Amino acid sequence: MNTSTSSQARGRIEALVDAGSFVEIGAGITARTSGKKEASDGVITGYAVAGGNPVYVYSQDASVLGGTIGEMHAGKIARIYELAMKTGAPVVGFIDCGGMRLGEAQDALSAFGTLYEACACASGVIPQISIVSGTCGGGMSIIPAMSDFVFVDEKAKLFLNSPNAIPGNHVSKLDTSAPAFREGSDFVDFIGNQADIIGLVRSLLALLPLNNEDDCGDRATTDDLNRACSNLEAFAADPYCFAAEVCDSSVIFESRPGFAPELVTAFGALGGVTCGFIGNRTRKYALDGSVEAEYEPLMTVCGTKKAVRFLTFCDAFSIPVISLVNVKGIDASEYSEQNMPKVAAKLIYTFSQATTPKISLITGEAYGTAYHMMNSKACGADLVFAYESAKAGLMDAALAARIEGIDKEEAEEQNSLESAAAKGLIDDVIPAADTRKYLIGAIEMLFTKREDGPYKKHGSV
Repeated sequence: MNTSTSSQARGRIEALVDAGSFVEIGAGITARTSGKKEASDGVITGYAVAGGNPVYVYSQDASVLGGTIGEMHAGKIARIYELAMKTGAPVVGFIDCGGMRLGEAQDALSAFGTLYEACACASGVIPQISIVSGTCGGGMSIIPAMSDFVFVDEKAKLFLNSPNAIPGNHVSKLDTSAPAFREGSDFVDFIGNQADIIGLVRSLLALLPLNNEDDCGDRATTDDLNRACSNLEAFAADPYCFAAEVCDSSVIFESRPGFAPELVTAFGALGGVTCGFIGNRTRKYALDGSVEAEYEPLMTVCGTKKAVRFLTFCDAFSIPVISLVNVKGIDASEYSEQNMPKVAAKLIYTFSQATTPKISLITGEAYGTAYHMMNSKACGADLVFAYESAKAGLMDAALAARIEGIDKEEAEEQNSLESAAAKGLIDDVIPAADTRKYLIGAIEMLFTKREDGPYKKHGSV
């Protein structure tokens, strides 16, 4: 039965999924409490395919009861999560919510708890994507925060507290509900128009595994597995360009590009296997090849937080992680001194505990604790490759010569790849042009990796 009226909410779903594939569930459901009752109860739910892969979707309908959340409304979304968990398929939600349905009081309050529980149970089992298409305020803002990826329409409103509720603030002074307020935060992956968001979500879904048991290794590729990547070292300064150059058909998806741009996190496929890239950026190139921005090769607090979140997702879904290492130290600032020890510990801990395949490629410098933060051999990397021009050691040779009182030549020797290889810290020095071939070979070799640590409920770092 399909009694839902045609709406913008339905149009959003149809724009995302393959034509004619959407099947609605619960179209006739209405609120159980007294008062105005509408079919669908303000949210359209169902399943479809996107790019040929199954996906469960919900889309809140602001034209029906303002898209407010009540008992049955929340129950419909929770049912979608239940089915997605049973069948192992991602959930994509279009959020356009007027908040809690006040007429349902405690039932509406409990409904929010039902949604939070559904998101929490699904975390690490199926990918969750939130698209904020309209209003997303109050308790509803927690839902995208619990999702793996968040996209926000440039005309949407996203807030926990409304701007006027913040002491000393008002909308005309600072509209904290505007998408622009979220630019540069770790909350949002992309802000733009609805058409661009739909295109990016479809691209992301094509790369992600369906669930935590999907090995994501059977995707066909027409790209030559042994394709040489000429002049690849020139791209090493920008891991986004580097990943695009080595990945199948140059298709990649960058996660949270506006937050901590000095560290790149992105997905791309190598030989049909989706991989996660975590790389230090010293230059950001524009589309025309010009240098858009430059960064020091340092680990920052925000960059480290970004890496932790991305790595946690990759490990949960057994997505191989490739670290592109070019880092000589840790940012020295008051903020970094206050916060870096804990976030650095969290990143080293997450790399160490991650059981997904882990490959490090040293493209430039790899010094000190910052190198461990990018997944050194000692911290759990399965394989470590390096370019001939790379350096690895305790610190930069010139700095070591000043501090230790040794000549620069001796300091250079301490950072040499020959020394690192002799100690088993580097597995192979590879030609840059053959990077794609080596990475694909390493992923194939590690594809059946199984690793069990000591029994424990979970760590506490």
